[in-house]
Amino acid sequence: MRIITGIYKGRHFDVPRTFKARPTTDFAKENIFNVLNGYIDLEDADALDLFAGTGSISLELVSRGCRHVTAVEADRAHHAFILRCLKTLGTDKCMAVRGDVFRYLKSCKRKYDFIFAAPPYALPELPQIPAAVLDGGLLADGGIFVFEHGKENDFSADPRFIERRVYGSVNFSIFGI
Repeated sequence: MRIITGIYKGRHFDVPRTFKARPTTDFAKENIFNVLNGYIDLEDADALDLFAGTGSISLELVSRGCRHVTAVEADRAHHAFILRCLKTLGTDKCMAVRGDVFRYLKSCKRKYDFIFAAPPYALPELPQIPAAVLDGGLLADGGIFVFEHGKENDFSADPRFIERRVYGSVNFSIFGI
């Protein structure tokens, strides 16, 4: 796993082979961030990374100048890995929360300029995640929400849907308020 650009550009972290997480590929990550440049300035933004997994997106957001990133991950080993990566970088711009994403969404009172969610594609609740995020009041006015999902999901009927991007087997739906 590598950080593509920003102050930590080129930094690599070896993800343990035992991890169940499916990190967003470098190809997909680089392309979606290129698209996002047209929608949002991440510098000094507050960001939320749901289902953070290996922390790849969180680390990229910190590197790209986000003021603060909250990474929510339920798995103990993945959470510990994210904490190790943050310690290696020596940054305090990211808070890794170990917990259930759905509980976090219900209890969070903070607003974010950018939200990213990459749940397991087989998660039964996956189709409900965009509504939970967008109706939950977490996205600030003018904010952008990027949702990574499988090809069988279509969220284009949501009035807040902006566009869908496909990079190989990775699909991103982009929403805005």
